Amino acid sequence: MLLALAAAAAGSPYDAVHAEPRLLGIAPPMAIVSASMLVLLIILVWKGVPAMLGRGLDGKIAEIKAQLEEARTLRAEAEALRHEYAERIANAEKEAAAMLEHARHEAGAIVAKAEADTAETIARREKMAEDKISAAERAAVIGLQNQAAKAAAEASRVVIAANHGADADKGLVDQAIAGI
Repeated sequence: MLLALAAAAAGSPYDAVHAEPRLLGIAPPMAIVSASMLVLLIILVWKGVPAMLGRGLDGKIAEIKAQLEEARTLRAEAEALRHEYAERIANAEKEAAAMLEHARHEAGAIVAKAEADTAETIARREKMAEDKISAAERAAVIGLQNQAAKAAAEASRVVIAANHGADADKGLVDQAIAGI
């Protein structure tokens, strides 16, 4: 390479030695390159390469459109599901609040009933206790009356036995008979 540069600078006979591309011994001017390119394009058109490329691109476009349509459908379904679950959550929250309110109301009713039942039970037991006390008092009074009656009868028997004899009884019997 250095030799060729040195020879070119000195004007030596090596200037004409460099090789140019040739076609059938003829150096290809720009027209031959353009003509071969034109022939190549004509062959490609004749064989239907542009139609094949168009069909391939059309197929890809159709496939992409189908995928886009499927994506739209899936998105619509997802939106519908999201909306449905949002409604379910809202309804569940409302139901939970209603259940909590109902439970509070029932608890209040149960407490009120328990208080009423307790008051009623206390009143009933107080009445039972008062009745038992009254019964015990009556039993005690009757028992005292019976004891007093027994004591009076015994005392009367002792007094009558001490003060009345057969003679005194005869006078009393005669008096009772006269009174009839």
